[in-house]
Amino acid sequence: MNLTNRAKGISASLTLAITAKAAKMKKEGLDIISFGAGEPDFDTPDFIKEAAIEALNKGITRYTDASGTPDLRKAIALDIKKNQGLDYDFNQIIVSNGAKHSLYNALAAVVQSGDEVIYPAPYWLTYPELVKLCDAAPIAIDTKSANYKLTPSLLKKAVTKKTKAIILNNPSNPSGIVYTKDEIFALAKELENHKDIVIISDEIYDQLSYETKIVSIACYSEAIKARTVIVNGVSKSYAMTGWRIGYTASTLETAKAMGNIQSHATSNPNSIAQYATQKALTDPRGDEFLSKMNTVFKARRDMMAKIIRDAGLNIISPGGAFYIMIDVSPYFGKELNGRKLKGAQCIAEILLDEALVAVVPLESFGADNFIRLSYATSDEMIKKGLERIVGLLKKLK
Repeated sequence: MNLTNRAKGISASLTLAITAKAAKMKKEGLDIISFGAGEPDFDTPDFIKEAAIEALNKGITRYTDASGTPDLRKAIALDIKKNQGLDYDFNQIIVSNGAKHSLYNALAAVVQSGDEVIYPAPYWLTYPELVKLCDAAPIAIDTKSANYKLTPSLLKKAVTKKTKAIILNNPSNPSGIVYTKDEIFALAKELENHKDIVIISDEIYDQLSYETKIVSIACYSEAIKARTVIVNGVSKSYAMTGWRIGYTASTLETAKAMGNIQSHATSNPNSIAQYATQKALTDPRGDEFLSKMNTVFKARRDMMAKIIRDAGLNIISPGGAFYIMIDVSPYFGKELNGRKLKGAQCIAEILLDEALVAVVPLESFGADNFIRLSYATSDEMIKKGLERIVGLLKKLK
């Protein structure tokens, strides 16, 4: 069978590969500590699970509107209004099978063959693959010179006549970097000069920011809002990764286009998960859960950052999400047991093989010198895992 160039051009997810290997080793009885998790280690709150049971008992198990139930879309619009002060009609909301699906819908609706899509590096490894699926060209913007944040000047230099869209992720996976309101608005001001560029604002971690309130770029002006597709979901904020509910907010025209695409590609998201998500967004216990989770993650971040810094390692200071990037380039070229370490991938492999610790190497995230650690795990595992990492790195010669 002859595969398309599109299919052959898509890379496998490196994060899934590391996770699968670690899971296999753990199943074999090895004491694996994993820092690879891209999901909260909290269980979905009981009141949300009870809503799902209620949906089953009520027989809410059939097709819904392809773009999501009107009740859920209204709840999402109200939630955006509460968090960002932005007004959207429920018809401007499209509910999808997770935020990744929402990102694909957005790109499929606004870019085509020959277009370029830009985004700052480090970036989530799925961005370039989604862009390639839409026959467009992914263009990463190196932000190392600006402390790993996109600036107006870097943005200006990256734009070409072919630039059709920009993807912004705030807070960022993998860096945990948070853009302040002033920084986001400075980017919006520069984008005023490039009126044909669509802004895809990935805000999936917006409820996990520990010092700075996340402000959407769509808040800058009505003109910028009209060019923005907000992407969000409940996977990270309500520990609902397996429920697969994401959504977009955009202009009515763009929403209709995405809805049409989805209606033929997948139709509606899971009816039971939609009902439970509506409960998550409207029940006051949702805010209580968010507050508790933020408190725990902030404490873990602070503890992890201190241990890493005290060991003499350099990190990118995270303000949100649940990741820390460690610069491992000082260890490139060193050896352990005859194995020469040529990059972050090699270091991740030797950490798993020799120290039984799973981390994510970031070559495919646009950060070749770094590994990523998730602090979505217990205090005990963080301390134990970091002790192993530091111990192994000290052995490198």
